[in-house]
Amino acid sequence: MKLTAAEIAAKLGATVEGDAAAEITALAGIREAGPGAITFLSNPRYAPALAATRAAAVVVDEGWRGVCPCAVIRVKNADQAFAAVGALFAPAVPPPAPGAHPTAVIAGDAVLGAGVSVGPHCVLEAGVRVGDRTVLVADVYLGYRTQVGCDGMLHPHVSAREFTRIGDRVIVHDGAVIGSDGFGYTPDHGAWRKIPQTGIVEIGDDVEIGANVTIDRARFGKTVIGAGVKIDNLVQIAHNVQIGEHTAIAAQVGIAGSSAVGRHVQIGGQAGITGHVAVGDDSVVAARAGVIKDVPPQSFVSGFPALPHDKARALHGHLMNLPDLRQRVEAVEKAIAELRAKKKRESG
Repeated sequence: MKLTAAEIAAKLGATVEGDAAAEITALAGIREAGPGAITFLSNPRYAPALAATRAAAVVVDEGWRGVCPCAVIRVKNADQAFAAVGALFAPAVPPPAPGAHPTAVIAGDAVLGAGVSVGPHCVLEAGVRVGDRTVLVADVYLGYRTQVGCDGMLHPHVSAREFTRIGDRVIVHDGAVIGSDGFGYTPDHGAWRKIPQTGIVEIGDDVEIGANVTIDRARFGKTVIGAGVKIDNLVQIAHNVQIGEHTAIAAQVGIAGSSAVGRHVQIGGQAGITGHVAVGDDSVVAARAGVIKDVPPQSFVSGFPALPHDKARALHGHLMNLPDLRQRVEAVEKAIAELRAKKKRESG
């Protein structure tokens, strides 16, 4: 693929400053870009590198002001626009053909919508329903009476256990497990007795679930992932958790049972949320934060235990000052000891 900066700008509904005829053949980061590459600037921390970039063109926000040696394409949102540019240069992947692969095992009463593709070694148990144009790539397992909506994409080795409900336009990446038993046990004379997990998992429309994510079925009722939620790789969501619409969860997050996360929440990587707490709408939970009590709406919390971010930063700053404070205290103690010794000698 080869496009000029002007052609790319036209597709973005944008304008070009500088060499509009510059030829673009690849995408790259600001520091890695060479001749023929297009890059973008959305994070101000990379602005100094832009002055020395070797890229042929750069996509920037409309309000950006700075020095740049290449063609500049101004847009309302550089991050979103560059995603569109990436789609222009992405190699085309042949769409799977509708129909079932000969190695697929499909129950006689399973219902497949128009244009559904069932790949090699998929297993669809009794009562399964798959909506129009959904693709099951390979080795996908759909348990008893599981429902999958229209226009979805389930990548290899996805398992959706019995009674799971998945909405329309849902993408599930490799190795995700949806609807396995929740982690429920009760002590019984020195041993652990398993608590039956009889609920289901319900996933709304337009959800994307990363690789090797695990979402447990409810003990009773539902574990719910709201519409538009985006979940990164290696996330654990326990039984009866409720995730509100359009929340984004980064990799390696763990959410314990019966917790509720509101709408439009952002949870950073490796954060942990204990059981039976609520995180309010429009909140941010920083990476590696440990949430052990309710978080009010529109909060920004960090640290362990998670505190309002400003307070957590102040406490961290004090902690970093402890080595210096210890030295100062030791110096004061030494000076006091010397004064006492001197006074004792003088009084003796």
